Amino acid sequence: MNPDQLQGLVSVVGAALVLAGVGGVAWLAATELRLRAIRRGRMQTAGGPQSPMGRATRSRTSGISASLLGTVRTLGQQSAVKDPAKLSVLRSQLMQAGFYNREAPVIYLGVRAVALAIATLGVIMLVPLIAGGKTGMGGIAVAAFLAGAAIFGPDQVLKIRRTKREREYSDGFPDLLDLLVASVEAGLSLDAAVSRVTEELARRYPNLTVHLRFLVLELRAGKSRKDAWTAFADRLGIDDARQLATMLRQAEEMGTSLGDTLTVFSQDMRSKRMLRAEEKALALSAKLTVPLILFIFPCLLGALMLPAAARLIHVFSK
Repeated sequence: MNPDQLQGLVSVVGAALVLAGVGGVAWLAATELRLRAIRRGRMQTAGGPQSPMGRATRSRTSGISASLLGTVRTLGQQSAVKDPAKLSVLRSQLMQAGFYNREAPVIYLGVRAVALAIATLGVIMLVPLIAGGKTGMGGIAVAAFLAGAAIFGPDQVLKIRRTKREREYSDGFPDLLDLLVASVEAGLSLDAAVSRVTEELARRYPNLTVHLRFLVLELRAGKSRKDAWTAFADRLGIDDARQLATMLRQAEEMGTSLGDTLTVFSQDMRSKRMLRAEEKALALSAKLTVPLILFIFPCLLGALMLPAAARLIHVFSK
């Protein structure tokens, strides 16, 4: 790569970083202004009538946010109309990732469309530089990065959020079962035990508590226990929750004791948790092999061989 190509690549990357920084600062500023306007409006509503300036600021900020959200929602609705069969699957995935809004699938599809539009615009801007030979392989790499980020970026963010929450659900499920067993054996019904456990797990597992509150609301609204626990398992998306829902359905149909059933299931979950921990501990040695070979072994070999090499150089130099 000659100096002109390197300079062009540095210029493109610098411009992209500057635009990203300016956009991030603008977004943070707009978010802060919106939050301040909302706080100011609440304080003025609590203290008395709003001033005309406060109403104007709030309406202007909310108008910008509403216009941006409306554009994203329109693009998302167009994408949803093209492929409506995937909306239910996407809604389930978004709920597992922590997005419970009814319009979350439409907004997600709109964000993907906006990302593709921005990536397309960036690639179009890079085409003259690539064709003119000013950027070369650097411009192609930047264009490929933009395209990959637009296509796979939203899915990867959604996957990371789902994985993080599923880990929390798996860690908190044995504690949930232990508290359910203790509450049921203390004389509470299953529905009252779920309400009690929700209060106890609020600090340790906040994301799991959100789904438990949904479960409590569904049970209070009159939904059958079988359907409520099945929906709870679908929202969590882990095998332990599905097994629990199946076990509760079978216990209700056969008339077995919920306390004994939950006790056996809790012991099984504890055993599985211990087995997962042992599996990770046993796999640690295999995972450390590559870092040892690539980083630690060369340093150790150099520390052992350098004194001998220096001694040989000193002897043969004489």
